[in-house]
Amino acid sequence: MKKSQPSCFVFILVLTLCLFVSRGALSPNLDDTPTSEDFISCLQSNSNNGTSISQLVYTPLNSSFQSIWEARVNNLRFIKPSTPRPSVIVTPVDESQIQTVLYCTKKHGYEIRIRSGGHDFEGLSSSAAVPFVMLDLVNMKSIDVDVGNRTAWVQAGAVLGEVYYSISQKTNTLYFPAGVCPTVGVGGYLGGGGYGNLVRKYGTAADNVVDARFMDVNGNILDRKSMGEDLFWALRGGGASSFGIVLAWKLQLVPVPEIVTVFRVNITLEENGTDILYKYQYVAPRINPDLLIRVQISSENIGNTSKKTVRMSFGGLYLGKIDALLPLMDKSFPELKVRREICEEMTMVQSSLVLGNQGFTSSTPTEVLANQSAIVRLRWNYKDKSDYVRTPIPKTGLRRIWRKLFENDGSEIMILYPFGGKMEEYSDTATPYPHRAGVLYQLLKRVSLADQTSDTTPVSLRRIDWVRGFDKFLEPYVSKNPREAYLNYNDLDLGVGSGSYEEASAWGERYWKRDNFKKLIRIKAKVDPDNFFRHPQSIPVF
Repeated sequence: MKKSQPSCFVFILVLTLCLFVSRGALSPNLDDTPTSEDFISCLQSNSNNGTSISQLVYTPLNSSFQSIWEARVNNLRFIKPSTPRPSVIVTPVDESQIQTVLYCTKKHGYEIRIRSGGHDFEGLSSSAAVPFVMLDLVNMKSIDVDVGNRTAWVQAGAVLGEVYYSISQKTNTLYFPAGVCPTVGVGGYLGGGGYGNLVRKYGTAADNVVDARFMDVNGNILDRKSMGEDLFWALRGGGASSFGIVLAWKLQLVPVPEIVTVFRVNITLEENGTDILYKYQYVAPRINPDLLIRVQISSENIGNTSKKTVRMSFGGLYLGKIDALLPLMDKSFPELKVRREICEEMTMVQSSLVLGNQGFTSSTPTEVLANQSAIVRLRWNYKDKSDYVRTPIPKTGLRRIWRKLFENDGSEIMILYPFGGKMEEYSDTATPYPHRAGVLYQLLKRVSLADQTSDTTPVSLRRIDWVRGFDKFLEPYVSKNPREAYLNYNDLDLGVGSGSYEEASAWGERYWKRDNFKKLIRIKAKVDPDNFFRHPQSIPVF
């Protein structure tokens, strides 16, 4: 018996060690919490120039961390003490640094968020409830315009104003059919489809992307040929950040006339506004695709009285001169009373200034589009909801809508963006963006919280409740089965669950419809099977 005791002890010791080692091998990060020090050390040791990349890294210990983080957060709802900040911000200047960031983020157990322009409506590109690295592409914004081939390579950190200005420096007869806000980042915008003032003439912005440089979860850099058509399809409207990191897009530039015409008309209910807007629903989606007329609608008091009215601001862009626009309007929409004195001829890039919600005029130097320190970044405090309308809302419905607006305090705005034209020629599955044939107009509903100190004041909460109630109120008048929503106006109210298809479809089918959503899920499973690139409404892996 005495001889057997040491061997028994050795056996138990070996068994214990084996179990310990086995447990550690199966769960190497079980007790590990990612630290910024380890992450930065990884960057330095895996970079060709460790000193250079360390100068592009910011942690909460850096005095400039807060300003770097805030710089491109467009919605002020997500700049408050309770908003979760990144553990680390990296602002790379080349693709090899992005590869290193990706490697070290995975190695040290962080999630990643990719920020281009910062116009994420729910702040998902700059905030997360878990430890994360924010890859800020602010330094990745080169633009190479090739007039001869009618193309432009644009890095994902560039903003639309920089793209427009760069094109205008080479030609006044080519442009890119993208959005009206000059501070929107190219990376996320194209990843969600993207629409703008040329959507009726040339389709969505993503319809005019012909190639991309893309980094997959393993750090491989792919182009359209090497990634394959399925992944290229998914990136153009399927939420590119669900699949990897778009480094640059190759854009197909489209022809525009040297001179275009811009006009604005303001109408109230007392000026026959209801009848005019009712007819607008029939005219705007069917008129010559060289013309786009959007409408901004809000309630206001009449003078100094307590009586309310609704103001409708019709803004038009016509691809041609005034002399051709006026007979078109007189024939198709005389009720709007578009006259020569309210029209202005200008170049296409000047129209981006005038229609870009910045308060610029046609005499503003176009250089401001490319000068992000000079241009005013419109930073709102707001809550948005989106819809698509496929059947004209009857006059009785419009009057009900006006009464609903009057229940709010004037902080609301509705924006109607007409489709038709080129959009009728695309199938719902041409890209992941499915809101095509049959859509009369896209409808944005917003409440502003700009005059409030936060989104939790009693006034803010009342406004947010109102816009959610207004969204429910509009259900009979908007698209159905599914009720469609626009990915770039992401809305966490639609849901965030992704434990099953049934759960994820609550929001996924509204953004993409069933066929496209299922295809995106299949592509995601192949490209990122471990679901490294994820956020509350990313394409799920089941």
